[in-house]
Amino acid sequence: MQTQQTPTAVRPPDTRVAATSVVPGLVVCALATALAVGVNRLLPTVSPLLIAIVLGAAAANVTALPETLKPGLTIASKKLLRVGIALLGLQLVLDDILGLGWGVIVMVVVIVTAGITGTMFVGKLLGLSWTQRLLIACGFSICGAAAVAAVDGVTDAEEEDVLTAVALVVLFGTLMIPLLPLLATAFGLSDTEAGMWAGGSVHEVAQVIAVGGALGGTALAMAVVVKLARVVMLAPVMAVIGLQQRRRTGTTGTRPPLVPLFVVAFLVCAAVRTTGVLPDAVLTTAGIAQTALLTAAMFALGTGVRVATIRKVGPRPLVLAAISTAWVGAIALTGVLLVA
Repeated sequence: MQTQQTPTAVRPPDTRVAATSVVPGLVVCALATALAVGVNRLLPTVSPLLIAIVLGAAAANVTALPETLKPGLTIASKKLLRVGIALLGLQLVLDDILGLGWGVIVMVVVIVTAGITGTMFVGKLLGLSWTQRLLIACGFSICGAAAVAAVDGVTDAEEEDVLTAVALVVLFGTLMIPLLPLLATAFGLSDTEAGMWAGGSVHEVAQVIAVGGALGGTALAMAVVVKLARVVMLAPVMAVIGLQQRRRTGTTGTRPPLVPLFVVAFLVCAAVRTTGVLPDAVLTTAGIAQTALLTAAMFALGTGVRVATIRKVGPRPLVLAAISTAWVGAIALTGVLLVA
């Protein structure tokens, strides 16, 4: 006679264990953030975001990082990054962007749309996948790693493609920091024109600030406002990509969002800042939090930038990044000469 066995009850996952698993990685990110901010205090012209991503890349390529760090690094590179992007909206006063005038606003729209279109076309000629060239196109045409993260949120791109796009943003954006001021001087641009060109062509907000600081106070103010106008384009571009992705995937499976929630939060923060209801103390605190979150996220993303990965994807993404940098820069310079 066989005895009937009682089925074993399935234990629910222990949320405390899951929460504990992210602690080591987050602690390392916090330490790296403190180090990057400390170096920035000594070298104010070097952004803590750039320092953090270089630290992350160096750590990943010099030694094998323990697997215990991975859950926390993943949280930092995704969730903390998105919160940081949302808080970035508090830097935006929409009236400042409208104050640029319609000529500059049209220039920004052309930079973003033509930059993405041209990069996508060249990427297709190079034989890159739709997602890989889209990540590079948006990262180089809008706002660097933040745009790459937004595209990933809409398309669910391969991790290798995302990390490659971020690495290329860091590489080429950093190269523009010393190069653009030299070219602006060679072309005889005024401080205002040079600032507009920097804001219209450099990839990351932090990189734009570094370029603007090298150019001077007048150029810095103009560069930041023009760059933030490009950042605003993140929302409509993500909406268009979301519609395209829905058509590509059809009706089966999970439908990607038209606009990621953190992009909506970014626009809400910009709208609240524009009302002027937030006191300076709140804006200062939010600015510190935004810098800390984005710095931690950049370190986490940097740990995924491995030389072996870049070698694996081959030279084509590198070629596309170089062409895209030159293309966006040429569009921005043409626009500056036409509207300035």
